Amino acid sequence: MAFLFIKNWGNRMLEMIQRIFPEPVRRIFPELERMGRLEEIRVRVGQPFIFRMGEREYFLDNAGARLTDVQEAACTAQKEDLAQMLLLLSRYSLYAFEEEIRRGYITLEGGHRVGLAGQAVLEAGKVRTLRYINFMNIRVAREKKGCAAGMVPYLYRDGSIYNTLILSPPGMGKTTYLRDAVRLLSNGCAGQKGLRVCVLDERSEIAACHLGIPQNDVGMRTDVMDGCTKAEGMEMVLRSMSPQVIAVDELGGEDDFAAVEKVLYCGSRILGTVHAENMDELERKPALQRWGRNSVFERFVRLKKNMDGSRGFEIYDGSRKRLC
Repeated sequence: MAFLFIKNWGNRMLEMIQRIFPEPVRRIFPELERMGRLEEIRVRVGQPFIFRMGEREYFLDNAGARLTDVQEAACTAQKEDLAQMLLLLSRYSLYAFEEEIRRGYITLEGGHRVGLAGQAVLEAGKVRTLRYINFMNIRVAREKKGCAAGMVPYLYRDGSIYNTLILSPPGMGKTTYLRDAVRLLSNGCAGQKGLRVCVLDERSEIAACHLGIPQNDVGMRTDVMDGCTKAEGMEMVLRSMSPQVIAVDELGGEDDFAAVEKVLYCGSRILGTVHAENMDELERKPALQRWGRNSVFERFVRLKKNMDGSRGFEIYDGSRKRLC
């Protein structure tokens, strides 16, 4: 997932997350701003509020006035806190967010995603909704322009790009790299012309559209299909937007893989992400085994954490030969 240095936020960006918390917790945000990097906030009934910054965790102290790294001094989230947060998240209209709740997340303006967990209510074997939502995970999103600048030149091929997969475990920054790669490909870089890119933003995390307008910079030649499933979105943009590149985040379901194959038959290129620790794990995924036999993907970008905690990448070609 993406990483955020709060000191670089504008007041509006800080408010996007701050405003979903109960009043006592909001008071801690000036301290968060001073401390720096924030990646996620965990809220669980009966457990401490946990603020994760890099490899460290902090808690809200019993007085609710400051952060502490002493667990015994932490106050705990109450059922009423999560109930209020859910109302604030849904702008006091849970019904309007029924589909998002069924999927287990609500995306805030700016692309910050709030994961939800509780008791699943099933209907015909599928999740109809969640109730007793007593667990939340606020994953903090950010733009990091230029992070993909060293990667994108390896993707170009004959006026377009190679079909490319970006892989890493959760929380390593796949969406951040994907977003910046889209921006660079759309505007043109490394002496290459800009390409027509369509972003399928199922969770509103890439472009972070608000009222249909991207809040993140995804480039001048980029169109966004927001809030639509990847499979449906691919079919729609192929019919209407004539994309040279289709960008998708977190490929995983069988429907996703079938839709990707249709895109390739229609002449567009795919720039996607997938959860995988390394190339060996990637090759164990059934659909990717099939694609491997057919040489569907020709570039693989593996994100990794360097010794100093920064992010880096390795690039492989279609035969799994490392290029950098």
